[in-house]
Amino acid sequence: MNKDDKVTKRAIRHALVTGADGFIGSHLVDELLSRGVKVRALCQYNSFNNWGWLEDHSDPNLEIVCGDVRDAAFCRHIARDVDTIFHLAALIAIPYSYVAPESYVDTNIKGTLNMCQAALDHGTERLVVTSTSEVYGTAQYVPIDEKHPRQPQSPYSATKIGADAIAKSFFNAFGLPVVIARPFNTYGPRQSARAIIPTIITQIENGATEIKVGDLSPTRDFNFVEDTCRGFIALGETPGIEGEEINIATGTEISMADTLKTIARIMGRDVKFVVDPARLRPGKSEVFRLCGDNTKIESLTDWRPQVTLEEGLRRTIEWFSDPKNIAGYKSDIYNR
Repeated sequence: MNKDDKVTKRAIRHALVTGADGFIGSHLVDELLSRGVKVRALCQYNSFNNWGWLEDHSDPNLEIVCGDVRDAAFCRHIARDVDTIFHLAALIAIPYSYVAPESYVDTNIKGTLNMCQAALDHGTERLVVTSTSEVYGTAQYVPIDEKHPRQPQSPYSATKIGADAIAKSFFNAFGLPVVIARPFNTYGPRQSARAIIPTIITQIENGATEIKVGDLSPTRDFNFVEDTCRGFIALGETPGIEGEEINIATGTEISMADTLKTIARIMGRDVKFVVDPARLRPGKSEVFRLCGDNTKIESLTDWRPQVTLEEGLRRTIEWFSDPKNIAGYKSDIYNR
């Protein structure tokens, strides 16, 4: 199949989104609801009954459930009566994976195993499993296509490599209709303060003139969150791509230093960037270059990146500049 073929998309009628209370997951829920899809949203169970970024959501097509993907019985329970599963639930902070690697194995690998088994047991029509560009490690060549070697440069990336392998094994062994979505660096409103773009914006917005950062030399391929979510949905709708691993990328790269200069320019602030040793990765763990090849997703689907970095940063800054949005961010504390 190529982009010139006329393809009848598979309908997504009732979707389960795991990790729906998080940054990308909540945006994906919004996008699915805007398209009239009935959504079951899994939020991580907690004693406060807090639904994360879905806390204030109200939609007749939205069903919120709380639980944990580490529990196989629970996964089978929530996977019933849905035709499509978007599995985003994961532990994602790389620095925290250095000190709590077992938690990452339990959530990222075992959680993916549980969702694959649940989808298989219920005959789910399509399971989209979330990977990450971190599985590639520092680029051996660019742009990075799906055949690039995997390099586990952090416990986090190692568990995502393992989760991808589990998902692929269920396709090969059992015919599970799974697609592995591999987004490059997603940013936008609601992103965790542990990430580089929101930590810079929040420090500047709160009046800091010396902005604490890590290494500014690495490059990244930044996806605005709406583009990432449209990519997920394209991989959920497109027939005949079961078993594939597919990048969601822009095919461009920018250094951390230039990204931060762009943010400061847009915000109209004169600031100094100061390297904070606590924010540096161990030398062999740092991923110095990421630039994704999006040839595959563009040839198989109608997805194209639509939001430029300049526009995406402006929209992100605008969101964080709202006092009610930034109030929950602790810009003076480094989040692992």
